[in-house]
Amino acid sequence: MSASYVQLPRDVVALNGADCRSFLQGLVSQDMERVSETMSVYSALLTPQGKYLHDFFVMTDGARLWIDCEAGRADDLIQRLSRFRLRADAQFENSEDMAVFAVFGPEAPKAMGLDANPGFTRVIADTLAYTDPRDVALGCRLLGNQLSVEAVLNSRGIPETDFTHYDALRISLEIPDGSRDMEVEKSTLLESNFDRLNGIDWEKGCYIGQELTARTKYRGLVKRQLSAFRATHERQIAGEPVFLQGQNVGEIRSRCGDHLLVSIRIDALGSDDGKLAAAGNPLNRP
Repeated sequence: MSASYVQLPRDVVALNGADCRSFLQGLVSQDMERVSETMSVYSALLTPQGKYLHDFFVMTDGARLWIDCEAGRADDLIQRLSRFRLRADAQFENSEDMAVFAVFGPEAPKAMGLDANPGFTRVIADTLAYTDPRDVALGCRLLGNQLSVEAVLNSRGIPETDFTHYDALRISLEIPDGSRDMEVEKSTLLESNFDRLNGIDWEKGCYIGQELTARTKYRGLVKRQLSAFRATHERQIAGEPVFLQGQNVGEIRSRCGDHLLVSIRIDALGSDDGKLAAAGNPLNRP
């Protein structure tokens, strides 16, 4: 079977209360009305200036909403959301007994009995399984108690593999991994490929940072983007600046093997004036 799995380093937040869906609707970039027992979404929380704070997945098992967010940042997310709760009936809990897994490979959706449509969701033996809403090429995600999820995977004969295989695929698809690739209170969604990754609903009503996000899109103000490159030297690591003919035009954000995800000026991507370089060595396009 051309599919394998890894456990992902993630935090999980449970949302309970009659108002939790409408509460999130006014705060985050994706339409919470789309979330159902058959559909999960990818979304973000921004500053009023449209800068990145958190990205996450939202799903439901019918009883509550679940947020699959960056490892080590659930408490910060809960704190930021709680500032807007006021009288809304919405409670948040960092669910440390829940785990997140990814199944990836050419036959990943088929192996999990999922449609190959972004966000398609079904419950399998107390486990929420859904096709990755960002890009079906990244496979599926599963959320549940660790032992329950592992039992589901084992029953389907899906083998475990090393996290680096998943991470290299993610980078090759130009998909950010939270604050590893996006700067908190600095990065914007459009320069982080969120539009292509189904992380923004352009038709929904207002949310925090919506005005500036829309202005950036419709006025063509995006100046940078996350792009995949291949490293040519071991010193080309996260944090290294990228140069074009001696001018700083970007920065390496994450690396796995020789796969690099780089935040780079769009005009430098299309330049024919010379080779992009980092740590004194060229960067290659995939």
